[in-house]
Amino acid sequence: MTTVHFVGICGTAMATLAAMLKDRGYVVRGSDQHVYPPMSDFLAAREILCQDGFDADHITDDLDLVVIGNAVSRGNPEVEAVLDRKLRYRSLPEMVRDTFLWERRSIVVAGTHGKTTTASLVSWLLADGGRDPSFLVGGLAVNFGSSYRLGQGREFVIEGDEYDSAFFDKTAKFLKYLPDIAVVGNLEFDHADIYADVEAIKSAVRRLVTLVPRQGLLVLGADSPGAFEMRVGAPCRVTTFGLGETAQWRATSVEAVPDGMTFTVEHRDAPVTDVHVPLLGEFNVRNVLAAFAVVCEVGLDPTTVAASVARFEGVKRRLEIRGQERGVTVYDDFAHHPTAVRETLAGVRASHPSRRIWALFEPRSATACRRVFQEDFVGAFSQADEVIIGRVYRSSLPKAERLSETELVAGIDAAGVRARHLAEVGDIVRTVVDEARDGDLVVVMSNGVFGGIHDRILKALAAPTG
Repeated sequence: MTTVHFVGICGTAMATLAAMLKDRGYVVRGSDQHVYPPMSDFLAAREILCQDGFDADHITDDLDLVVIGNAVSRGNPEVEAVLDRKLRYRSLPEMVRDTFLWERRSIVVAGTHGKTTTASLVSWLLADGGRDPSFLVGGLAVNFGSSYRLGQGREFVIEGDEYDSAFFDKTAKFLKYLPDIAVVGNLEFDHADIYADVEAIKSAVRRLVTLVPRQGLLVLGADSPGAFEMRVGAPCRVTTFGLGETAQWRATSVEAVPDGMTFTVEHRDAPVTDVHVPLLGEFNVRNVLAAFAVVCEVGLDPTTVAASVARFEGVKRRLEIRGQERGVTVYDDFAHHPTAVRETLAGVRASHPSRRIWALFEPRSATACRRVFQEDFVGAFSQADEVIIGRVYRSSLPKAERLSETELVAGIDAAGVRARHLAEVGDIVRTVVDEARDGDLVVVMSNGVFGGIHDRILKALAAPTG
């Protein structure tokens, strides 16, 4: 029986991989310096030992392998013990590859936006179509109640993260995933902490494309110039999707309705099937088209696929309705890039044109905190009626590199949308509760927990008044 130790086990992806290995029969344990819910509960429920703090004594003689997370660096006592003793170690993507992917048809979903939703949808369509796939995504796929699944079928669907692999391997994770089918839905600048510019990201994606075998398939978003250009010199078959006329898989008669989007799927200008997806926004229409291209390549019937799409429940934290009180609906969304913010709010506006929309935004991610997107964020909030910008999470960044909340608010105001900067979560909660009225939609956007603001707003709205 193989014994594996995870250094940095409380990262979402690390904990998920630990659970997958446990399900496979491995003896799994790990350590981290921040052991608290929900990850500590997730691991405890699976009887995976999680040691609080890093210590060289955790690297014991019974270990067969050590998985080192990408948040861990040299100087970590466990890393130093592994290197001193020449123990076998792997990065997370190497471990995924070596344990699960060599004998599967690997479907890698990459791109700047929509990876988790598209990968979850592909997984659901394959499962509902009887293919019994495995999958690993960066969020909780609601239809499965999980971020992973180990099936008996041939397909393994995996979210292709472009972030780096480990301190000893600064290349993108997706380069380890042996793509038989690769999806690049869109491509623009992101991850400003590790990529110098969009060309650096394109270079990483081009390397992914070169790994697709001749008989494989590259699925590209035709509406994204950065993704579409990846067709040039591709070593495999290429298909495209989008709303524009150049796409091979195309959506026509697109209509936003209160509970999602309806449209007709066409392939090479021929109608294929009508679709209703219970998700908001044109960006989700594109996600569905990408999924159609993948699963029809695998052999599913388009009409059956359309029926499965209608039963897709999405991903936690992607325009997830957290609750409703006093007629005010609170959404939770993971948006932290200007494009994601803009398309999320546009999707809500299209389906609810007469409702008042509040956008509450926490600049928290490595990208959102940086000044590089200062101007792009100004236009991203154009579909909101009320905007509140929280405190920049990474206050340690030099001022010249850090997003300015006051400048952002001034720019949004100047563009004709009322905006405020409130540094304290309690002040944001009080403002929303005092000013929101029946029918308002509150869209909370952050890649973190934003101080539990969703539940605090709902609790305050539900409290007796007077």
